[in-house]
Amino acid sequence: MRVLLVQPQTPPTYWGFQHAVKIVGKAAPHPPLGLITIAALLPQSWELRVKDMNVEPLSDDELRAADVVLVTGMLVHIRNMRELLARTKRLGVRTVLGGPAVTTSPDAFPDAEHIFLGEAEGRLGPLLQALQGGEAPRVLSPLEGERPGLHDAPPPRFDLLDGRKYTSMSIQYSRGCPFRCEFCDIIEIFGRVPRTKTPEQVLAELDALLETGFRGTVFVVDDNFIGNRKLVAKLLPRIEEWQRAHGWPFELYTEASVDLAAMPKLVDAMAAAGFSAVFLGIETPEPASIKEAQKLQNLKIDPAEAVHRLTRAGLEVYAGFIVGFDSDGPGIFEAQRNFIAALPIPAAMIGILTALPSTQLWRRLERENRLRGPSSGDQFDRPNFDTAMDEAELLRGYRELLGGLYTADAYYDRCEKVIDEIGVAHPVSYRPGGLRALLKAAFRIGVKSPRRRRFWRLLRRSLRKPHTFARAVAMAVQGEHMIRYTAEDVLPRLDAVLRALPRERTVRRRAPVLAVMSHS
Repeated sequence: MRVLLVQPQTPPTYWGFQHAVKIVGKAAPHPPLGLITIAALLPQSWELRVKDMNVEPLSDDELRAADVVLVTGMLVHIRNMRELLARTKRLGVRTVLGGPAVTTSPDAFPDAEHIFLGEAEGRLGPLLQALQGGEAPRVLSPLEGERPGLHDAPPPRFDLLDGRKYTSMSIQYSRGCPFRCEFCDIIEIFGRVPRTKTPEQVLAELDALLETGFRGTVFVVDDNFIGNRKLVAKLLPRIEEWQRAHGWPFELYTEASVDLAAMPKLVDAMAAAGFSAVFLGIETPEPASIKEAQKLQNLKIDPAEAVHRLTRAGLEVYAGFIVGFDSDGPGIFEAQRNFIAALPIPAAMIGILTALPSTQLWRRLERENRLRGPSSGDQFDRPNFDTAMDEAELLRGYRELLGGLYTADAYYDRCEKVIDEIGVAHPVSYRPGGLRALLKAAFRIGVKSPRRRRFWRLLRRSLRKPHTFARAVAMAVQGEHMIRYTAEDVLPRLDAVLRALPRERTVRRRAPVLAVMSHS
């Protein structure tokens, strides 16, 4: 059986880092972990190939050579998944669609011959039967019964990838999150009871990754790494021991809830294990909006203090923010801008609130007759529900917020805050190609970029604290994408959306006016 596992191309996004990866000679930031996880569950006697369309195009000949094509994707990939499905149907190649987009939005793929809903571990029987011939139902894995445990999950098939094409590799420790944020689809897909792998499984995955020759950054792709604090506290010393025994080959980063900062022992254990960054869902500095979103864990610690604590511990903070809550008034944009600008958060990912399928927010807005339709996966379009704030005011405020935060000076100011504040983390061993990547970055940014003055200023600042030099280069490379993408793509798209808005005010009800807040 010849199986082709395909990852559709990701459209340009902040997370895609399309401009940044080119600077360091890579093709994509992260590998298709879902596909190589599935590959590890398929019969190893089958001929398996992974095709990441973020790395190179997919030819019709490659599709024809497969007995079956397995395609995954998230909401942002829906359009490209549909285009790929049309190609395989034209070529007469049997195709199965799966992944988060299919699980939450199966109706988006009416032409699919087969769809696989939910997680694969322990639930592949109908899929394998379908792939080996004979009649098979269209829905190969109904969402019924308990979510699968992960204790028997084998290591992903890293050997099916060319790790040299990616800036980072990925592993996964747990799925699920114990919290109940109204807008989040993670708890709907993976549940509120975190399921974890054993420390032995995690170390086996690190071994498998090491055997490929990869050295560098590794994303621990968890919904909330500290979802089960007791178990993760037992895991971290094992990772530290493994890292020390192997010469610190990996620099780790992950996602966690903001209350991580209130657990100093856990933070120190993460830094000791080689974690150097963490993504936090801060969302907003406004408590009323946090309460509306049911994200009460964010009220356990002042979010600005959380960022400072983590940064001082050696964990650079990436953070997500949202505007457009019902509780947000016109002052929210200046409040967000002041909050972010005062903190060491270079990569502040800001979006307009979106009602994702199957979420509590979706169900509430449906009851209130406010839904306009499914999300397109494009955060720079009109909201998919009737907003409390006037829609034009929301979009204009959002545009100004992004435009202000992603000027070169604003971005590099936040980078300098990181350099000044970041604690010492464990060093990583020499990375193959590291010097070449540094020289490329120095030429592309330090010579050719209009931001070269701020680049050299940042590097000079980092020389006062030598442990920050590599981080300074990485932030500058990342900034090339975020600054260019904002100016060349995001702002023009938002301008076009604003021009196309209906002339009448699209306001549902009066929203409260927030005081402008500043955090230091």
